[in-house]
Amino acid sequence: MDLFNNLIFGFGVALSLQNLLYCLIGVTVGTLIGVLPGIGPLGTIAILMPITYGVSPVGALIMLAGIYYGAQYGGSTTAILVNLPGETSAVVTCIDGYQMARQGGAGPAPGPRSRSRPSARSSPGPLERC
Repeated sequence: MDLFNNLIFGFGVALSLQNLLYCLIGVTVGTLIGVLPGIGPLGTIAILMPITYGVSPVGALIMLAGIYYGAQYGGSTTAILVNLPGETSAVVTCIDGYQMARQGGAGPAPGPRSRSRPSARSSPGPLERC
């Protein structure tokens, strides 16, 4: 029973309004920096780490996770629209997404990438390309 109490406590901390705001700030800033070609998620975290120094440790970790995810999505946006992968995981996205953008599908092309886990796969699956 103690396990479930700790799990509920953890979700309560992670889903507090302050930590959700830190996550939103991290995703927004991470996407803005991640769009720059050649700067991957790790470089983005290294650049933006000083903004987490004044934040509580839990809020800083949540913000860094948001920065990582936002930078990963920003790198896929550059790969799709400019055909220039910013990191190695966007190379396959560059092949499929740029062709889709050239055929007029630049709007729906980033969709599957935003719904998938960046660490699980680097390009949309065959069923998500519709």
